[in-house]
This record gives sequence, C-alpha cells and structure tokens, in this order.
Amino acid sequence: MYSGNQAAWRKANLACKIAIDNSEKDQLLQGRDSLRQRKTTKESLAESASNITESLMGISRMMSQQVQQSEETVQTLANSSRTILEANEEFKSMSGTIQLGRKLITKYNRRELTDKLLIFLALALFLATVLYILKKRLFPFL
Repeated sequence: MYSGNQAAWRKANLACKIAIDNSEKDQLLQGRDSLRQRKTTKESLAESASNITESLMGISRMMSQQVQQSEETVQTLANSSRTILEANEEFKSMSGTIQLGRKLITKYNRRELTDKLLIFLALALFLATVLYILKKRLFPFL
C-alpha cells in the first residue's frame, strides 16, 4: 500500500513538472504579447499608484481633521476642568462660611437661653424685693 502511494505520488509529481514545463514554453513563445502586457501592466501600476496616492492624501486630510478635532476637544476639556476647579474652590470657601454661620447660630441660641434664664432670675429677684418691701411697709409687725 505504501509503495503504491509512493508510485502514485511520483507519477503526479512528473505530470506536474511536465505541465509546468509546457506552460513555460508557451510563455516563451508568446513573448510579443508579454511586451504589450508589460506596457498595460506598467500603465495599470501607474494608475493604481496614483489612486493609492490620492487615497493616502485623503486619509492624511482626514487624520488632520481628526487631530484638529482632538485639539479642540482637549481645549474644551481643559476649560471645563478649570471651571470645575474654580467651582470646587468656591464650594470649599462657601462650606467654610456655612460652618462658621452654623457655629454662630448655635452660640447665639445658647446665649438666648442664658439671657432668658438671667432675665427670669432678675425678675424673680425683683419680685422678691418688691414683696419684701411691701411686707415691711404694710405689715411691719410680722
């Protein structure tokens, strides 16, 4: 079986070599047509090179536009970042002011409570004094 496969492979190999040789002979005999093909090939190569150059120039323009858009986007991002930083700083200063206001309000609330207590104690002392004076004047014997 192995030797049969080997023989078939050799026959196929020889057939391919013969076909290649015949093809090369045909190409050599058709030399004049190949000159025409070379000219048309050169023309088509020049045309395709021109098309490729135009395509590359178009791609270059598109890349330039993309770079320009990217620069504008970066500029916009820088401006918005600056604005956000300014707003953050303002927020921090306002936060400090709000904290100070809260402390002052709680301090004034404590003051109000102590003032009410002092007024109540002063009123009680005043009433006690008035009652003492009235008692001494109206009821001296008690």
